[in-house]
Amino acid sequence: MSVRELVVLGTASAVPTRERNHNGYLLRWDGEGFLFDPGEGTQRQMLHAGVSAHDITWICVTHFHGDHCLGLPGVIQRIARDNVPHPVQVAYPAAGEEYWRRLRHASAFADTEVIVPRPVSGDEARLPAGPLTLTARPLSHPIPSYGYRIEEPPGRTMLPAELARRGIHGPMIGELQRKGSITVPDGSVVTLEECSVPRPGQSFAFVMDTRLCDAAFALADGVDLLVVEATFLSAEASLAAHYGHLTAAQAGRLAAACGVRRLVLTHFSERYPVAEEWRFREEAGKAFSGEIILARDLARIPVPKRRRERDARPGDRPAGEPPASHG
Repeated sequence: MSVRELVVLGTASAVPTRERNHNGYLLRWDGEGFLFDPGEGTQRQMLHAGVSAHDITWICVTHFHGDHCLGLPGVIQRIARDNVPHPVQVAYPAAGEEYWRRLRHASAFADTEVIVPRPVSGDEARLPAGPLTLTARPLSHPIPSYGYRIEEPPGRTMLPAELARRGIHGPMIGELQRKGSITVPDGSVVTLEECSVPRPGQSFAFVMDTRLCDAAFALADGVDLLVVEATFLSAEASLAAHYGHLTAAQAGRLAAACGVRRLVLTHFSERYPVAEEWRFREEAGKAFSGEIILARDLARIPVPKRRRERDARPGDRPAGEPPASHG
């Protein structure tokens, strides 16, 4: 059975609190498991969440500030200790190679051969991840930082009534899907388009530690699930800009401009207690009318069910209109 969900392992920003562990997010997508920004305590949070090192096929690091990467040594050593047999690819900014090497070998342990470094650089890096595509784009932060987007290719949904009307059944359906057309017993040719409708691929974006910038809009454009930092409220907008972060209001603007289906806010500053988190939803909601979820440690957030091409999206832009720029 396929599973597409986000397992939240931590939601704090630079300083953890009693309620919020440092960052950590595991996106389970069918047979793939993308672990984003493992901060301190990630290994233990995985135990609490009921996920294991065997669930990880990718580790994606946005940048090398401690709250986004200091859990790497423990996770890598756990992968070795648990004898994970499959490759685990690790995407990270190439400019942080020195930090990667230090974290990769932070202490003595029985090393594993399954870790595959995949440093990213330039304005766009595309990496194959099984049937999916992982795209990295540089964000606006004081040190090199990349956001990530995951997409599956578009497909088609078969229409049982149309198949039955044309006498197509059993192995004939598979042949039609493979070849695009099939000759039925009466001699007529039936095409795949006559028995199916377009099915857009699902998508996910992870935008962390950045000011509003064109790359953030490109990553989030039209995604089903967007996980985005909302470190500050608007009263601290100047502080957010100085340190290269977003406010909740800016996160809402990003989601609205990009036609996001489900918005997850996270990476909350320790200055805001849990009792005040409703303020983040309120600020983001002034710009974004779609679904907003405030991430909580150990929460499980499903990827929205897939849609057909003809289905409307909340906040959709008119056809052909590009997402708004950061200006």
